[in-house]
Amino acid sequence: MKPVLLAPVLLLLAPIAPAAAADQPNVLLICVDDLKPLLGCYGVPVVQSPNIDRLASRGVLFERAYCNQAVCAPSRNALMTGLRPQTIGIYDLATNFRRAVPDAVTVAQYFKQHGYCTEAMGKIMHVGHGNFEDEASWSIPHWKPRVGSYQLPESTATTRPARVGGPRGAATECADVPDNAYADGLIAEEAISRLQAAGKKPAVPFFIAVGFLKPHLPFVAPKKYWDLYRGASLATPPLQSPPEGAPEFAPTTWGELRQYSDMPELGPLSRDEQRRLIHGYHAAVSYMDAQLGRVLDALDQNGLAQNTIIVLWGDHGWHLGDHGMWCKHTNYEQAARIPLVVVAPGLAKTGATTGAMAETVDIYPTLCELAGLPAPEGLDGASLVPVLKSPSAAAKNAVFHAYPRSKMMGRAVRTARYRLVQWKEIGEPADTAVLELYDYQTDPEETKNFAADKPEVVAELLALLAQQPEAKPQVRSGAQPGAKKSGANPKQDRAAMFDKRDKDGDGKLTREEFLTGQPDPAEAPKRFIAFDSDKDGSVNREEFITAGRAKK
Repeated sequence: MKPVLLAPVLLLLAPIAPAAAADQPNVLLICVDDLKPLLGCYGVPVVQSPNIDRLASRGVLFERAYCNQAVCAPSRNALMTGLRPQTIGIYDLATNFRRAVPDAVTVAQYFKQHGYCTEAMGKIMHVGHGNFEDEASWSIPHWKPRVGSYQLPESTATTRPARVGGPRGAATECADVPDNAYADGLIAEEAISRLQAAGKKPAVPFFIAVGFLKPHLPFVAPKKYWDLYRGASLATPPLQSPPEGAPEFAPTTWGELRQYSDMPELGPLSRDEQRRLIHGYHAAVSYMDAQLGRVLDALDQNGLAQNTIIVLWGDHGWHLGDHGMWCKHTNYEQAARIPLVVVAPGLAKTGATTGAMAETVDIYPTLCELAGLPAPEGLDGASLVPVLKSPSAAAKNAVFHAYPRSKMMGRAVRTARYRLVQWKEIGEPADTAVLELYDYQTDPEETKNFAADKPEVVAELLALLAQQPEAKPQVRSGAQPGAKKSGANPKQDRAAMFDKRDKDGDGKLTREEFLTGQPDPAEAPKRFIAFDSDKDGSVNREEFITAGRAKK
């Protein structure tokens, strides 16, 4: 197994001489929360994204780029450390990455060590759920906007308790307000101010990370962006069910969306509800796109564009009703595929599109090579510079991502044509695994699991997966660095929990009743299977109270 932490440790201990500032390009890293490649430049003209399209015309657009886990914190850990979640051993939102790899050097920290002024605003690392910002990465403290999620009183007239944080209001909001009424407008203003200041200090190279919050839920945006779309004419996905033959625990139950007060706690969404959410998602994308445009204008106006590397990266995709699913939290294409655009003045092709495979962990070594810095050893990714120089080149033949379900880890390998997902407990033999195989040449919509039909393809992809180290288990031990101490968790009253879920009072929980309000909606489907000890398709009171250890 290749070393992971040795090189970063040496980097911390060894003195580093800053490179000559005049020779160093600047870096502008644009991170966007929940942005899927449903954009004009990705061949979806209904979506109004003129500024992302403009950025793509200046650089290289990656058609086959993927996150390393379809959830915020692990994906952002992968971006900043260059290490996959399977290498780090963190798959949740709450655990700070330094609990697992305390000596890791983030990409921003590495550039800081090489003489860059590193700055961040908005969402770069995942902050919340007990997680926190990484002070070591930034030359000056991270900046975040202080503004609420909503502007209209009616959006919070009815709320629903959330698993973490305050109560949630409506899933969408259309308010006739200026752009800076919401967080992304303020983030853009701060980024513009930072670029103006940087333009006055050309001797100091910068690494500025700008993290936009939209289109993450709730889908809120000023009215003018809603007005770009005719909601009633928006198409809903024709496929409204999981793939045929997929394991029942593989899809998401989209508990994240169900926390919002105007969303059903059980069951599917109506077509009208789907259209409203799709409308809101598009409006939020167009709103964020406009803020990006303001930042790009500031880059140009301050004379910085010709010496600035720009990366636009989405942390993961988003199920927008396909397969009857919403949100992320799966290994499927709509959750794993991301937008990625790289602009490297004087090096990369302009207005080019590449089919080369790319993954989030590739960004760290790519930025190092573009800046003329030696990449640290032990990173999981590979530089994409050969692809930037020649978009028809291939950087790698496969990318890797993962998603956990309770004790099961779904490790995935994605090639240009196929995706194989191997579901098994970490450390268990490969022959205990449940497999999914999807063929995007013959079945681009993922309608069927072909694992049983194509054993030769399965064997080939399992061989690729076997070349990767086994996934590390989730890091859980000890208090996190910087975390506040809290009292012991109170003992659960499981009988009361059962009664609350048993809406119809029939003494058993259907799958939907069981999953409602679970604190870990991505993992709960697997737990339902374990609790259902008599395998009758429901969980009775005794099974629930004993966590599936009831007498048969």
